[in-house]
This record gives sequence, C-alpha cells and structure tokens, in this order.
Amino acid sequence: MPQLTEAKRSCYCGELRKSDIGKEVILKGWVHSHRNHGGIIFLDIRDRTGLCQVELDPKNIAAEYFESAQKLRDEFVIAVKGKVAARPEGMVNPKLATGEIEVKASCFEILNTSQPLPYTMDSYANMSEENRLRYRYLDLRRPEMQEIIITRSKLYRVVRTFLHENGFIEVDTPILTKSTPEGARDFLVPSRMSEGMFYALPQSPQLFKQILMVAGYDRYFQIARCFRDEDFRANRQPEFTQIDIEMSFITPEDLFEPMERLIKKIFEEIKGAKVEIPFRRIPYAEAMLKYGSDKPDLRFGLEIKDVTDIFRSCDFRVFKETIEAGGVIRALCVPAAAEKISNTQLKPGGEIPRVAATYGAKGIAWFKMEGEPALPNSNISKFFAAETLASLASALGAAAGDLILIVADKPKVAAESLGQLRLWLGRALNLINPDALEFAWIVDFPLFEWNENERRWDSAHHPFTSPMPEDIPLLETAPEKVRARAYDLTLNGEEIGGGSIRIHRSDVQETVFKAIGIGEKEARHRFGFLLEALSYGAPPHGGIAFGLDRIMMILMKRDSIRDVIPFPKTQAGLCLMTGAPSDVTDEQLRDVHIQLRREIKE
Repeated sequence: MPQLTEAKRSCYCGELRKSDIGKEVILKGWVHSHRNHGGIIFLDIRDRTGLCQVELDPKNIAAEYFESAQKLRDEFVIAVKGKVAARPEGMVNPKLATGEIEVKASCFEILNTSQPLPYTMDSYANMSEENRLRYRYLDLRRPEMQEIIITRSKLYRVVRTFLHENGFIEVDTPILTKSTPEGARDFLVPSRMSEGMFYALPQSPQLFKQILMVAGYDRYFQIARCFRDEDFRANRQPEFTQIDIEMSFITPEDLFEPMERLIKKIFEEIKGAKVEIPFRRIPYAEAMLKYGSDKPDLRFGLEIKDVTDIFRSCDFRVFKETIEAGGVIRALCVPAAAEKISNTQLKPGGEIPRVAATYGAKGIAWFKMEGEPALPNSNISKFFAAETLASLASALGAAAGDLILIVADKPKVAAESLGQLRLWLGRALNLINPDALEFAWIVDFPLFEWNENERRWDSAHHPFTSPMPEDIPLLETAPEKVRARAYDLTLNGEEIGGGSIRIHRSDVQETVFKAIGIGEKEARHRFGFLLEALSYGAPPHGGIAFGLDRIMMILMKRDSIRDVIPFPKTQAGLCLMTGAPSDVTDEQLRDVHIQLRREIKE
C-alpha cells in the first residue's frame, strides 16, 4: 500500500468545485461520517474549509484498501487519493459548496485513529458547556466553532489593516508590570530575583500608552491581552483581548470620527451589515433617565419618564414619603401590553416585581389603561385624584390597552430597576429586532461616583480621566459636580468600547488622586513614573479600548463571550481542559520565596 503520509495535499476538502472534474487530487482530513451503501462506502471527509464526499468503490480500489475501509470510524484522520467526478443525477447536495462533485478514491491511508467521542460533532444543542470546555480540542474542531475562530482571525486583520492605513503605529507593551489600582484586583506574579517583590499582569496598557504619547508617537494601537482578577459574570473573563488605541492633540470628536469608520469597516466587511455614521451621541444623564442604563439597547422604544412632579402633591404614602426623602418616581408605558402581561406577573412575588427587586426596588406600582375615555386603573387608583391619573396618562402618551409600570425610590434604584424591566419586556414581548445594529456614544459622564461602603469618592472610569476644563476648580470643593471627558461606545445594550481624554498635567493628576483618597506619598509610590513623565512636556491626549471579545460575540450572534474565545475559562475562572489553576511544587515556591500556610492549603 503506498504511503500518503508524506504526499503533498493538493487542495482543501471544501475547495473542490464542478470545474475540477477530472482532476486527480490528494485530500487530508477527518472522517466526518461514513456510510455503506450496497457494498460501496461513502465518506464525508472534513477540514477547516468544509466537507467533500469520497466514494470507495471496490471496482476502483484494491481489495486491501476496501478491507481497510471497514475499520474507518468518525474522526479518524485519513489521506485520500482519487479523481474528482460529477455526482450522479439526483444526488447533488445543494447545501454543500462541494455538493455537485465527489472524489472517486483510488487509494487511501489511515493517518491516525480516534477513540469514541464524548459527543458527536453535530450534537451542540445537547452538549453541556462543561463538556465543551473539558474537550475544547474537539469543540474547536466543529465547523460552527471553526467559523467563529476563522472570523476572529479576519477581525484581527481588518483592524490592523485599517489602523495601519490611518497612520497608527502598533506597539507592544509589557505583560509583567507594576501593580496599580485600576478598578479590579491584579493578578500578581512573584519575582524570583527580587525577594518579596511582585509583578502584576496588566489590567490594560493604560499607563504605557500614555507614556507613548509623552514619547511623541502620536497614534498608537495594540491588540492587547488584559488580565483582571475579579468576580466573574456571564460575559467577563480573567483574561481578555482589547483593541487599544491612543491619540495626541485631540478632542473627543477627533477620536470619534476614525473610530466610527473602524467599526463601520468591521461590521460591513465581516458581517456584510450596513452601518450609518456618525453614531448618535447621548449624554449619560439622558441615558440613565430614558433607558435606566449607560449602555442602552436602542433597538426598541419603551422610554422611561420622570413623573415625580405629577405625584408631588398626592397623599399616597409610598409616593409621598419617597419624594420627601429626595427620591423620584419614574414610569414606563408599555403599549398594548395590558392583556399580554397578567395580574399574576404583576402581583407581589410575580415575574415583574422580582426583576425590579433584583436591582433594589422595594415594589412596583402598575396601572392598566381602561375605560372610555381610557384612564389608568389598578388596585391603588382610589388613592389618586382623577386629574392626577389623567396627567399621568397624558405625560406618558398612554392609550387604551397600555400598561404603566412605576417605581418610587432613589434615582439610581429607580433607573436601574426600570431599565432592567425595560429589557425584560423587550425580550418577553418580542420587541427587539435581532438583526438591527444600534450604535451610540454615551458622553458627559460624572468624573466620580460615591462609594457608600468606604464613604469616599471613586473614579467613575479610572483616575487618569480628564475632567471638563471648566470643572477643574470644582475638584476640591464639589467633586459630585465634576464631569468627565469620557465616552463609551454602546451597541445593542452592550458596551463595546470605552475611553476618555486623559489628564496631561501633573498638577491636575495629583488633585484628582487627592479627591479619591490617594495621597502624595502613595501617588508617588504607585504612579511616580507617570507623574514624572507628565512633567516633561506631555501633550494633550486621549484614547479608547474596544472589547474585541464582545464585538465578536455580537458579530457571531452568540450569548456568551466564552463561545468566541479559543480557550476560555469558566465563570469560576477554571480551565477545564488543562486543569488550571493547579498546585505547584515546593521547590517552585522556594524559588520565588513563597511559603504556603499549610492549614489553608489543606
């Protein structure tokens, strides 16, 4: 039997077409399926380009080959030599790119066998995520996953090509760096050569890209690996990928223009979608009021409205006490939903109060628009004057059959709980167009947010974000009023990018540090190199980082970023394939001057 192991593959399995009929080819790949039809064996052989049907007919191949073919099983690796032929009339498969042809084998060779699989290549719907991640090398072999990973490679190419063509310089930044507070816990790496000292894995290249602006590189980018040791959520990973960008001598609008063209290029070239630019701009305060979120899903309406003034003089105790305590009353009008949402879903313990309670709301008031003329009606209508209910309906533009939902609480609680209800209703009532792409820049963020637990101000984004120039005098006297020169790019309810104009003056940077409780000594210890660099002629600069994994998730219409990362971790931060994190030897620990407390280890 001839050896095909060393023979050169003539083409990929998915490349053959009708125009190749008559050519002799050598294919190499995996047995996707095998069938014995009346003494003739048919194989589907697969590689990353697709499938090709191979016919093993005892009339065309030697007896020893046909005998060997009886041993073939799914996922065996084989090499096949044969001629491309047209499929018989009525046997064309229009679902396959290679569906008009087949390869009539003259010989083949089993290059490797496979154990029985823990799951089949087409059983995705019935496969647990745990199994997918445990056998990731098999999961990545599935055509569905290979399309994702190949598309991810294409995304890298599109990004690099666009940025290089627009004058950006690609620069690598360190992975082993200094621990600095950037909002999450650092992953720490002990130093063998400096006893008791640690590196940190970068949460982002933030400080280094600012240093590059000080160094005069003007336009920087990097497809950067980032690391954050934080409690994991559905779409968070301990290691992730950013498209990191920084520019000098710019305003936010100077950055928006090329970034919009980059995003347009990505979605049009990879998804074939039509993207209109410029994107809309929405102030943070407006986004929180209308949508209850700083990453609003704009594919449907249902805007939240403040109705505090309508109820300011009412005697309903819950509303009255909320207003007197400085709270607000916000409402959501859901068109034609009075019959679609049942009283069971609305009553205490029902789905709607449960959603709101998750985000802090103590309860939900509701009205259904009923009667002629239609007025808000519910079990609490008796506590309100007819004029108040009419004003409510008018303010919301409510009509017969509409449902009104109301939360009375602190502004943050009212916004977030109604914002999440809005999303729940959008999904439950099928209001969301899954093919729509609705981008928006969220702008005019507050620079600080109050940390209730520690009774101090924190940076809303990070401590290197520039305040609005006119708000700098307020840094020490009224930090709650200071606005940030920050911006996020949102798409369909996801934040896909965020950035800001940076602080380029060391005196302003020190004042911001002071406002968030970082004293001069600590600032010099943690950020001395940055403060020093800013004192040597730092230009005004700013940038943005796009979440490449989130962009991929939206491009591929997946619900989890774990589906679009080649080797992701679980929500608990585990790699089920390799078993990481794992223990290390005592010798390794001694090398880095670490001794474990045995009672903890055990």
